Amino acid sequence: QVQLVESGGGLVQPGGSLRLSCTASTSGTVMGWYRHAPGKQREFIATFTKRGSINYADSMEGRFTISRDNAKNTVYLQMNSLKPEDTAVYLCCAVYGTNVYWGQGTQVTVFS
Repeated sequence: QVQLVESGGGLVQPGGSLRLSCTASTSGTVMGWYRHAPGKQREFIATFTKRGSINYADSMEGRFTISRDNAKNTVYLQMNSLKPEDTAVYLCCAVYGTNVYWGQGTQVTVFS
């Protein structure tokens, strides 16, 4: 059973930054981040393959940066210039063959 543990969420003022971390019990072929805001559909942010390929949602690139440490089975999401509309539960995912696993999520709240 693969386990994903996210951390790094919290409260931040507009314009602030947060760095999320997600550590997997074993490194997935692809690891990435989504977010889920109340009343909205789950939204793709970015993925990072084990071979080093990165993919961002068009709306996320620029303020959000994904990185990965294969030795630590960890993927990170650096979020800068945060806005109130970035408030959501941020979810880590990892792909192992045809299986996708999700973390529990970490809450990010951006407020004035």
